[in-house]
Amino acid sequence: MNFHKFGKSFVYATQGVIHAIKTEQNFRLHLLAAGIVFIASLLTGLSKWEWVIVVMLIFGMFMIELVNTSVERIVDLASPDFHPLAKQAKDLAAGACLVYALCTVIVGLIIFIPKWSVILF
Repeated sequence: MNFHKFGKSFVYATQGVIHAIKTEQNFRLHLLAAGIVFIASLLTGLSKWEWVIVVMLIFGMFMIELVNTSVERIVDLASPDFHPLAKQAKDLAAGACLVYALCTVIVGLIIFIPKWSVILF
């Protein structure tokens, strides 16, 4: 195994995440949402398995945003001029982000509402 090459792959991956943070408004929005959910999770007192679910949902959202951004970049490179198929590819990738975001909201509500209703009522 080439450890130098393996180590460089982590550097490149980190550069990709940093680039997304710097250039992608939606990625920054998801970071903010993740921070709010993390604080709410601490204050709510989640079980170990609820934490596992929340962490997986948060990092899954980051992953799908990174994939969406890479699809956008590839499409822009392959088709710099407008093309209906290029638009569809970008819209589909963005749609995947939307579907996953809705999933995270639904699962979050399933986890948090019962705990909050006990506290509030």
